[in-house]
Amino acid sequence: MVDRFLHSDIQKPWWMAGGYAIELFTDRVLRPHGDIDVVILRRDQQVVHQVLRGWDLQAADPPGHLRPWPSGETLPEHVHDIWCREDRTSPWRIQFMIEDAEGQRWRSRRHPAVTLPVAHLGRRTNRGWPYLAPEVQLHYKAKPVNQPAKDEIDFAAALPLLGGPASRWLDNALRTTIPDHHWRAALRTHRRGW
Repeated sequence: MVDRFLHSDIQKPWWMAGGYAIELFTDRVLRPHGDIDVVILRRDQQVVHQVLRGWDLQAADPPGHLRPWPSGETLPEHVHDIWCREDRTSPWRIQFMIEDAEGQRWRSRRHPAVTLPVAHLGRRTNRGWPYLAPEVQLHYKAKPVNQPAKDEIDFAAALPLLGGPASRWLDNALRTTIPDHHWRAALRTHRRGW
């Protein structure tokens, strides 16, 4: 499924996301996954229709209502997810998460002060697989309360591999969005160990 994007001639940026992004960063399998998460920019949303022609594509209208997403419709700014499956009887296979960018600058939907150049939003494996930068993925995985165990696993695996700029960026993003998040202390301890 994701091979369609990897091997397509679409020249728009996209990145593997969620737990798979952390696994591509750490270069090891960490845990089971329910589906595949992919990040695209809002301005490029129509590539989903181009690559997954004939699939059942559903827009997630908040607060959690799925509705058919017809080709040619530009999704409104409050819609950030597209759920995809081969047909109406198949299980969900891919969730596209739509991110906003102004020009060449991405901004987090959690807080407009959390930004990054689009060129730094992702990385690539040695085999060419694009994935969301681990600091950005962890920013989205951080929850104000009841942090899921799977996200703790991902954070623990990624932390030793985060470099200084990525670690500082994540700490600053958390300070802006969830100032008392317990990952901040771990990030500071990690940086002191250099």
